[in-house]
Amino acid sequence: MSLRVGSPVAGRVVALSEVPDPVFAQAMVGPGVAVEPARVKADVVSPVDGVVVTLHPHAFVVATADGAAVLVHLGIDTVRRKGEGFELHVVKGEQVRAGQRIVTWDPAEVEAAGFAPICPVVALDASAEVLGDLALDVDVAENDALFDWSR
Repeated sequence: MSLRVGSPVAGRVVALSEVPDPVFAQAMVGPGVAVEPARVKADVVSPVDGVVVTLHPHAFVVATADGAAVLVHLGIDTVRRKGEGFELHVVKGEQVRAGQRIVTWDPAEVEAAGFAPICPVVALDASAEVLGDLALDVDVAENDALFDWSR
């Protein structure tokens, strides 16, 4: 079985190794890709169908019915913003669909505040071998496929 993981934001897909944070760049939390977001205020959408199991203004995890969990992190060190500039549209425990709005934010505003707005999208508790071809160096819209996760 294969799980399609969609892009939570519009932008340009880059390798996880390009994220300016060693935890993500070295895939310590899991394999995946990152999206360099368009610098406009926008909605961030769920990458998969599932339940919101972790929810912070700057990051969330959606777990599928079969236990696959995908982490979306909005920017690097943005936890230090204490929620400023992020508007949540769901609650922890809510059932969501791929492409459903989770958060609204402005990557340009995040960047102006001194934070890298890059968005890691990580397959938690996975090995790199289970991810199909990664879409790299391509422009994506919200919910366009980033990778397939063999389950």
